[in-house]
Formats: sequence, C-alpha cells, structure tokens
Amino acid sequence: EGLELKTLPIGTLMSLGDSVEAEVTQIGKECHSKCEIFYQAGQCVMPEEGIFVRVLKGGTLLPGAAIEIHDAGHEPK
Repeated sequence: EGLELKTLPIGTLMSLGDSVEAEVTQIGKECHSKCEIFYQAGQCVMPEEGIFVRVLKGGTLLPGAAIEIHDAGHEPK
C-alpha cells in the first residue's frame, strides 16, 4: 500500500520483510494470449501492473511485511 511498483526503475533494489532482497528486472509484460488472469479479472493487468524481480536473497514473507526501496547506492528511500 502506498508504493507504485510500476514506477520503479529497472535495477531498483528492495528489501522485503526481515530477510528477502530483490532487484526489479522488468515492468509490464505483453499479454500473448487470454491467460487465466484475463479470465479472472476480465482483462490482462500484466502490461500495466506487472512487475518482475530477481530474488537476490530468499526468505519467508508474511502479509504486511515492510518494503524498503533502495537506490543504486543501496541507501534506503
């Protein structure tokens, strides 16, 4: 809540919860066919709302976990 993921630049680093670290690798994805998301939502949200990350450090995430956004210098925003 309060974080517009689709506006994050590629390469943005983030900390998720107590231990997970990830890097934004792609924003959006062309919808190649009417997938399960289309049938459940009535439209494909991937081109506008999808975000992909590479997990740099795994762990357990729980609902409500804090998200910290870091710039290229790894400083929290």
